[in-house]
Amino acid sequence: MKVVKFFLVFLGVSLSGWSQNLAVHPISNAYQEPTDPLVLQKLEKWQDQKFGIIIHWGLYAVPGIIESWSICSEDWITRDSTSSYDEYKKWYFGLKDSLNPTRFNPEKWAAVSKRAGMRYLVFTTKHHDGFCMFDTKQTDFKISDGPFASNPKADVLKHVFAAYRKEGFMIGAYFSKPDWHNENYWWPLYATPNRNNNYDTRKYPWRWQQFRDYTFNQIQEIVTGYGGVDILWLDGGWVRPKNTIDEEVLSWGAPIPAWDQELDISGVAKMARSNQPGMIVVDRTVQGPYENYQTPEHTIPEKRIDNPWETCMPLCNNWGYVPNDEMKSADRIIRTLVEVVAKGGNLLLGVGPKPDGTFPADVEARLLEIGKWLEVNGEAIYETRSLEYYQHSYWFFTQSKDQKTGYVLVPKDDNLTRLRWAENLPKKGSKLIFIPTGEKLPYHIHDGFVIVNIPQSIRIHQADNPVWVFKFELATE
Repeated sequence: MKVVKFFLVFLGVSLSGWSQNLAVHPISNAYQEPTDPLVLQKLEKWQDQKFGIIIHWGLYAVPGIIESWSICSEDWITRDSTSSYDEYKKWYFGLKDSLNPTRFNPEKWAAVSKRAGMRYLVFTTKHHDGFCMFDTKQTDFKISDGPFASNPKADVLKHVFAAYRKEGFMIGAYFSKPDWHNENYWWPLYATPNRNNNYDTRKYPWRWQQFRDYTFNQIQEIVTGYGGVDILWLDGGWVRPKNTIDEEVLSWGAPIPAWDQELDISGVAKMARSNQPGMIVVDRTVQGPYENYQTPEHTIPEKRIDNPWETCMPLCNNWGYVPNDEMKSADRIIRTLVEVVAKGGNLLLGVGPKPDGTFPADVEARLLEIGKWLEVNGEAIYETRSLEYYQHSYWFFTQSKDQKTGYVLVPKDDNLTRLRWAENLPKKGSKLIFIPTGEKLPYHIHDGFVIVNIPQSIRIHQADNPVWVFKFELATE
């Protein structure tokens, strides 16, 4: 009953607290372009994919609560006030003995993701709670050392990567730099007041070095034992050298430690790329040579950005599985994707599998709705690039990589009878084609504006289409 009470009370109050902490990872202010030609080549390929899936799955799926954060002692997190913090952590870490996903079917995940129009994967190998979804040799706090251990798919990461790789996805490994289960991050000698390590690394450098070695060894296992990996997606931007904490970092409102929390990402990147040439390393918000693309969370940048970047947001309110969680509509996700791509970014959409190892049925259905639109209109999304004039009113523009074809992406508006825009002019004599039907629409150019009348047939028969897409040959200067 105590566990049930934990769950019900936490579920009832923690989600509102989480909403106050969404901007943990805004876009960083500076970007340093990589110099490795193989990394640049892989970034170019990654920018072609446009739409990816990030999967958060771990102990938190068992009670269906927010991922990891319930064991962190910060004032925005609420727990059962009748139970001690130590009791709660003991219960949470004990969920290791309850996670037994006997219906785990990564091939089904990959098939649904592909039908959704997604083209790259980021899978959570380990979140902040330290529970590993791969067969690490560094700890027994892992999926392959519990009730699922005897299952042929106990090394979850191996099978997820293989399934998505078979479907042609680029492969990414999410890895949390902080680890709240590791005694060299949260030392049991002291309390754990917040997300930071709870001891002075200057006084105990040997202990912090053990944690650094642990992290290095785990990432080495991932990049040497699981086939080709394209992206190393490092989360937990508060684990960073103290001298990198500037006004931007302070503005996040996260607690700042009084000591250095540096991990040798340069050493990690060198090791990883020696095994995975050209690997993209994303050390989120830690500006410099190892933030190969930027990752604004839950938000779309206000303006176009020329650097490689990716908006990451969950399909539901939470990254992981929470029963009866509110889900974003397919229309909203499609419109978000359109705006992100027009501004030069990718969209990484978060999904949380249930504790039995399946995607929730309503999540699958929503993903397939998105995929139906992309199946028809994907040429305006995939392998496109942003234009300087990327938006007019509430609609957007993209262009093909060869800069020969322009696309106008217009959120459905039942009252819209005419399009009118400047810049991005069609090539003289070219056709304006409505992609879903192939219908050629007449247009004319007057005083430097393209003017297109929207036929009633489109407004009537495309009433369920969230974004109308038109294409044309771009005029060359």
